[in-house]
Amino acid sequence: MTLNQEGTSIYNLSHHIPTDTITIPSVATISATNTITDKKKSMTKTIINIGGRSSKLAVIQSESVKHLIESNTDNQYQCNIISKKTLGDQIQFKPLYSFGGKSLWTKELEDLLYCGKESNLDHSYCIDIIVHSLKDMPTNLPDNFELGCIVRRIDPTDCLVFPQNSIYKTWDDLPNDAVVGTSSIRRSAQLKRLFPNWRFKNIRGNIQTRLSKLDSLPANPNERHEFDAIVLASAGLIRLNLQNRISQRLPTYHAVGQGALGVEIRKNDQRIKSILKTIEDIESTVCCLAERSLLRTMEGGCSVPIGVTSSYNAEQKELTLNCIVIDCDGVDFVEDSMTVHIHDMYNDSIKCGKDLATKMMNNGAREILETINASRYL
Repeated sequence: MTLNQEGTSIYNLSHHIPTDTITIPSVATISATNTITDKKKSMTKTIINIGGRSSKLAVIQSESVKHLIESNTDNQYQCNIISKKTLGDQIQFKPLYSFGGKSLWTKELEDLLYCGKESNLDHSYCIDIIVHSLKDMPTNLPDNFELGCIVRRIDPTDCLVFPQNSIYKTWDDLPNDAVVGTSSIRRSAQLKRLFPNWRFKNIRGNIQTRLSKLDSLPANPNERHEFDAIVLASAGLIRLNLQNRISQRLPTYHAVGQGALGVEIRKNDQRIKSILKTIEDIESTVCCLAERSLLRTMEGGCSVPIGVTSSYNAEQKELTLNCIVIDCDGVDFVEDSMTVHIHDMYNDSIKCGKDLATKMMNNGAREILETINASRYL
């Protein structure tokens, strides 16, 4: 791995590639005069530069998309991974909701994606696609970009994680005044509704950093850990092969897009779109398009307490979308669901999300969200 002057790490690039292809000659028939005959065969692999964040989890996610593209297209493409820190990676001491959530994890990568349109730049530093945790991807993208595809979703639940060697086994074992670490007001609001005496403390950093904070022993062995538990997305632990740290999956509403990967591309890049069609997952696409449409209609970001669950019955072509909008104290909430038949995978899914959002906004969700947004400016 090497670093350029901007701190961008580049994987699988041992030197700058001046064009967008690498030609690998195949075995050719050579004549007695030592010339290559017309029967020579050659194979050309087109380069696809994949951008992602620089955390271990983000690199694993980029690697999974690289593998899918290469294997689903008979290795016609050589995928390189270029990683970069985003604003959300660099500022670790402020709670997520204080940022407003928009482009927190995407802008620096989008700059590299956009530069692929410029003919006078060194394209070995530009990228063709960005791999995101879909829950971190804004529902309204800049005009130059679009969602290229959604890759198969894995476990979308949130989970409690207890310190290593903890005496706790489930949330019922936690003390009445348990200190629980989370930077998500969606998570804390739902848990306050169930456990009003729990105390919630902000915790930031990548998964390994959060686990380290959780497991740190107190200076006085008679004192409790700083955190009795933390809340994480199950999918992140699974992708890091840390599923053994999942202490208890929560029966709460998860974030929009949680557990799925979204691939961002330049708008109207038909070549890349056709490649991504080979890795698109239909069930995940139907569910996540509906979830994102709902969030977009409510004009929420990843820092508002909107939670969802969804399911798609492919045989019956039936989508069910459930949603909760809850105030920060876990007291006032609006909860509703909708089931629709899907004839057009894209338009019907988006319409379902929009219709459920409109219904909930008219039934009290608007007032909850307006109160939350107004309180941020006090």
